[in-house]
Amino acid sequence: QALTNIDKHNTDHFSSKVGGDGANVCGLRDDSVTINFSSSNNNSSYDADRKPKHYSKLPPPPSQFSSYIKFNRPSLNCLLAFTACYLLILICCYPMISYSNLDDLANDDEIGAKHHIKRGASFERIRGRKQIMKASHAVTDKLGTLKERAVEWEERAKLQAKRGAVELQEKEREIIDSIAGGTIGRRGGADARRATSLLERAVEDFEGRRREMEKEEFKRGQVAMAGGHDHWADAVEAWDREFVRDNRANDAGAVLGTHKRTTPGFMVLGMHRSGTSMLSGLLVKGFGYETGGPLIGAKFDNEKGFYERIDVVLQNDEFMGAQHAGWSWNVIDYDSEKALQHKQQGKITFKEGKTALKFLNNHMKTLPYLQKDPRMCICLPTWLKLLDDKPAILFTYRHPLEVALSLSHREENFTIEHGLRLWIVYNMRALQNSEGLCRVFSTNEAVFKDPMNEVQRIKNELTDKCRVIPPPGHELPRKVVDEFLDPKLQHNSKERKAEEAKRGTLKDYGGGCVAREFESEYPEASANRKAEVEMYLMAMRVFCDFENGRAYASDYEWPDLLHWQRPARIN
Repeated sequence: QALTNIDKHNTDHFSSKVGGDGANVCGLRDDSVTINFSSSNNNSSYDADRKPKHYSKLPPPPSQFSSYIKFNRPSLNCLLAFTACYLLILICCYPMISYSNLDDLANDDEIGAKHHIKRGASFERIRGRKQIMKASHAVTDKLGTLKERAVEWEERAKLQAKRGAVELQEKEREIIDSIAGGTIGRRGGADARRATSLLERAVEDFEGRRREMEKEEFKRGQVAMAGGHDHWADAVEAWDREFVRDNRANDAGAVLGTHKRTTPGFMVLGMHRSGTSMLSGLLVKGFGYETGGPLIGAKFDNEKGFYERIDVVLQNDEFMGAQHAGWSWNVIDYDSEKALQHKQQGKITFKEGKTALKFLNNHMKTLPYLQKDPRMCICLPTWLKLLDDKPAILFTYRHPLEVALSLSHREENFTIEHGLRLWIVYNMRALQNSEGLCRVFSTNEAVFKDPMNEVQRIKNELTDKCRVIPPPGHELPRKVVDEFLDPKLQHNSKERKAEEAKRGTLKDYGGGCVAREFESEYPEASANRKAEVEMYLMAMRVFCDFENGRAYASDYEWPDLLHWQRPARIN
């Protein structure tokens, strides 16, 4: 368009100049579009008869592909050469990008039929291919099936654990039935200790036989998988023997070497006002069990201290508070799964629990821990999901009427009936929630009667039976016992028993376990008095079953407090 405009301008300009004097003239050549300009000073005249020649239009720009490239002989030769090179490259690279027939591999050797792999066709022509394949398959046999073997071992361990639990329950039921008609029933926990000792021996015998069977089965499985002798299993067994021999050089290492796996600590479970603080103090001060801190300080009702971590107590209160419960109300409705959901959903902060878990899950500790909080009887299942290692359990109990009277004196508007109900719930939940864990049983009365032997027995069973890491101390010092046991308490206990023996009998449960009459703030014939007595008799039945060992059975029938019809409304 620009060239057309220039032509039009020049045509108009030169047409207007035709015949002028002294003006510049131009001539257009037919064979060119060149414009020649001449001056009037050059003695040349302008031919007036000649008309100005219009410029011809320039050709349009090329719009077809052929306008750019002409298919002549050189270009065709280049195209044919490129095509030939491309086909040559494809032919050369075809063996590397194709897959061989996998069926031919099965006919080639037996190993290939088992291990199907994708490889280039050129692999067939590699020298020593069969040796490479055999070596690769041997490595796959050893390492490639580790996941399947681990899953198989896990399933086998679960099945054996289930069988062992069933056999253990049957053995436990046989032992309890066999000793139920004996001399069980004496106060002081002597018969309970006897039942515990018999049960422990049965459990140890069963566990020993089970470990031997697992060991033999594992060795047979290893030999079968390897197709011959398993040198790896021999090496592991030799290492274990050397480990045991080295650790028997000292007393603490002997237990670690014998059991190979240890428990980092234990928890003391028991109802409030049941002597758990005294028992924990004797174990901490006497043997050196570690509690961490900070701890709840001593108070008027417990001058020796509670040995309870503040963070654990506060976290248990938070667990219960989120479910509209507390240490003394609605504890029977506590749901451990709901507590974990509250933690995941952020309905509780779990700030104190994080601090406690740093102590309980600290694998660098060398001292066994002791965790004591009566609320743990209720909240134990929640903590078990948060702990790296399952703890051992030390369970203790006290006469239900003594606990109820102690609570009514310490708390305001706390009835004896309420204290008896809490006694049942706490002890029931302690045994139900700790089922399946290694447990050691004791009583508050047994500790008062013979503190030196009873506390020493507890420590020995925690170490030997439950495989708790041995504490620094081996024997309980006498001065620690004198520090924690107040002679006045022992004297008051004897006076209470003498006075109780003079009262009438409400119900005799056999074996010397009797429910005696007790003083009450309610009139004798009132409905509240009747409800109080009914709750007392339910608690005494459980207490007597603790004494004779029946309550420790997994199928023990606990009082149905949820459906118990109280004779009168609670004011």
